[in-house]
This record gives sequence, C-alpha cells and structure tokens, in this order.
Amino acid sequence: MLLTRRATYRHRRNTGIERQRFEEITTIRRPFKAAAPTKEGPRANRDIRVPRVQLIDESGANRGEVSINDALSAAEEAGLDLVEISPNAQPPVVKILDLGKLKYANQKKAAEARKHQKTIEIKEIKMRPNIDSHDYEVKMKAVRRFFEEGDKVKLTLRFRGREMAHMELGMQLLNKVREETATIAKVEAEPKLEGRQMMMVLAPR
Repeated sequence: MLLTRRATYRHRRNTGIERQRFEEITTIRRPFKAAAPTKEGPRANRDIRVPRVQLIDESGANRGEVSINDALSAAEEAGLDLVEISPNAQPPVVKILDLGKLKYANQKKAAEARKHQKTIEIKEIKMRPNIDSHDYEVKMKAVRRFFEEGDKVKLTLRFRGREMAHMELGMQLLNKVREETATIAKVEAEPKLEGRQMMMVLAPR
C-alpha cells in the first residue's frame, strides 16, 4: 500500500513538471504593438470621419452640405483628394484638391520663411578710453555696418593701470557713440562697470 502511494506521488509530480515545461515551451508572447505614427497636416480622404461636410469643389464652388460618402465620391470622380480645411466648422469644411501639390506648396512656404529669418547676433567692438580719432572712425564704421545687418553691438572699454583713475573718459566715449548712432540704434543695456571693463549694448532701431 505504501509503495502504491509513493508511486502515485511520483507519477503526479512528474506529470506536473512535464505539464509546466510544456506550458513554458508552448507559451507565445504577443509582440509589443508600436503606436501608430501621427500624420502631419490636415485630414484627408478616408481619415475624415464625420457623417456630413460642407463641400467646396475643385473649381472653388460651394456645393453645400453633403454626406461624407458623396464628398469622397466627388473627389474620386475628379481624380483628386478630399481635404479638410476647416475642421472646427459645423459641419467641417472640405475641399477637393491635389493633396500632393498642397503639401509641396506648404513646404515651400516654410522653407522661404526659414530663409528670411535672421538670427540676431551680438557683435563686440573693443575700444580703449583714449582711442585716437582714426581708430575711432574705423570702429564706428563697423558699428554702423552691424546695425545695417540687424545685429546688436556690445561696446567694451578696457582700462589699464592709471586709466582706472579716469573712468569719466570711458563714460564720455560711450555717450559719444550713443549720440552718433541715436538715429539708427537705441541703448539696450546702459553703461556699467565690471572689473576693469565698461560695457554698453546697443540695438538697431
């Protein structure tokens, strides 16, 4: 009787282990489902999921309120796309047009806008408090050119040795620059002293 119970226990134990191994082998894991990519631009064709729309045909004529199926059929007959141009209207306004040409035109406009955008830079002009007239004119010519190009100008005066005892010379020089450029520039940062340097920032008008 004891032998029979032991044999039964071993049989059940072996059967359980085999079943566990079988389940581990035959378990199929579902692959991770990536999120669907987000489409850019307006909704078009079958992506327009509303029952009724206000239809503008390929010639620009207002066809009034129609079902989405009728609008899709009209676009298909014209060999063009149905594009949603006013999604917040009630009902949404759609137009029959060439979606490829629309995307190309939008990309071209964006490229033109980027081309005409200019990054404003801060150009630094360094002077000495006792700068001579020739060097001053050369520096001022550069200052005016920077303003014409739309850039800001940071004027930096550096004092050496005994020049620190005559800070008023630096202030007089910066005020002179301010007055000579008053019609084309404005002061963005008033003159201030940092260590042995006096600085002022001008921006084009």
